[in-house]
Amino acid sequence: MPGKNFQLRATAQQMAALADAEAGDLARRLLREQLEAPAHRAPDDPAPALALLHVLDHLRQATERLQRDAAVAAAHAGAGYPQIGAACGLTRQGARRRWPGLFHYSNEKPTEHPMIATPARPFDVLLVEDDAADAMLIEEALCERGARNLVQVTDGVAALEHLRDPETARPDLIVLDLNMPRMNGRELLKVLKSDDDLQTIPVVVLTTSSAPDDVNGAYSSHANAYVTKPVNLEEFELAVQSIDAFYLDTATRPRP
Repeated sequence: MPGKNFQLRATAQQMAALADAEAGDLARRLLREQLEAPAHRAPDDPAPALALLHVLDHLRQATERLQRDAAVAAAHAGAGYPQIGAACGLTRQGARRRWPGLFHYSNEKPTEHPMIATPARPFDVLLVEDDAADAMLIEEALCERGARNLVQVTDGVAALEHLRDPETARPDLIVLDLNMPRMNGRELLKVLKSDDDLQTIPVVVLTTSSAPDDVNGAYSSHANAYVTKPVNLEEFELAVQSIDAFYLDTATRPRP
């Protein structure tokens, strides 16, 4: 029946015991079917334990494949990462890391924040960020919002090399931190907005600094938006939604 809530009768501890028992029985049965046991085995022979270990590894891989299939099916039915993660004892972020891209297969829209529309088209992003943890959060939030390709570099020099490489595609959006080595975000922003070939790409400054001088300086250098980094993923997604819902639709497209 559609919409029916299913509940497991067993507790987590009971379910773990049942799963261990069933998996063990299955592994031993498969082992008996496949293993040619010698008539006499030395008591310290590790072969049986190694064979069982081999079978259990195949069962683990099979379980992971079945979990992936079940996660995709749940996403198709409208479940989001929070529900899929909870079913596996994972956080929402943990479920994203384990099964990235599930939203591409599902009708899952940003149900946590339905007031902001989903972008009408996928978009490409250049992320200029030297903090690995922040980069991971930003990437997850952008991919959730429809980023098709995301390239990360760790400073302004590398960003300019990427943007000026004739072999690389132009991004639809540049997300820029301020504090970086070699060439920081303030310097890079001035170069971008004074370059005839690059100045039309929307630039969003996403940084920990809320200092008035940094905010005013970014807008004086023609940044398209200035967002202070939130501390959690949900707030991060709201910030990214507010960025792409407006700037990707209204900003001037880069010249070919």
